[in-house]
Amino acid sequence: MHPARIAELLQPFLSPLPNSCHSESDRRPGKACPERSRREPAVLPPTLLQNISTYIDLLLRWNARINLTAIRDPEEIVTRHFGESLFAARHLFPLENSQHEHNREGHDFSRADIVFGENRALAPEGLADARHPTAAVRLADLGSGAGFPGLPIKLWAPRTSITLIESNHKKAAFLREVARALTLTDIYIQNARVETLPPATFDVVTLRAVERFPKVLPVAAALLAPSGRLALLIASSQLAQAQSTVPHIAWQDQLPVPQSQSRLLLVGTLEPA
Repeated sequence: MHPARIAELLQPFLSPLPNSCHSESDRRPGKACPERSRREPAVLPPTLLQNISTYIDLLLRWNARINLTAIRDPEEIVTRHFGESLFAARHLFPLENSQHEHNREGHDFSRADIVFGENRALAPEGLADARHPTAAVRLADLGSGAGFPGLPIKLWAPRTSITLIESNHKKAAFLREVARALTLTDIYIQNARVETLPPATFDVVTLRAVERFPKVLPVAAALLAPSGRLALLIASSQLAQAQSTVPHIAWQDQLPVPQSQSRLLLVGTLEPA
């Protein structure tokens, strides 16, 4: 798909965010508003859009062989999968848009640090890299499947260390292929069950369209480091269940996903024990 069409389809998901500076008088003299990136719609750089186009091509090719997604129409893939994922990325990492503006040529692809777990918890070297001090944020995406929302979040926030957790061998192989094709850095693919991963490891944990939601949710919360954030892309019918299942999470107000009647983004922070 042409990058210009992708940009057009994604624009509704990248609208300005709430909670911006209330007025110019709220700013200190000579200091830019720290919420500037929230007040402006995000503009995706050409490299990111081209990466999404390549990702879509791979997804359609692999989807003919294994069931990665029931959605076959490329434009619907953009809105349903990439749009929802980037909507979450926009809210989790609002300042990344200003970084894109300063670096319009895209990301640093000078190296590809891809670690693939094979039916085990994070390898010691993988875990060490995920905790490396140069990584701004350590994020785990549980039940990644076709890579949503984890891989689009990586494209949005390239300096984030991303661990994709997928127990299905064929889906994990697809994730490896996408990571190689896009030459992503600091990405760790764990072909393992989430229960086998060490607790209190990640700053952000994301969850979207996973099976056994009530059972997986407490396990996801256990992966959070102190003051870590849990981000859920769920149906509105799952909202009450999510809030009651992990009561030690301080939930923010739910955000409706654009162009959806029932999808929500719910983000919460792990409260101190």
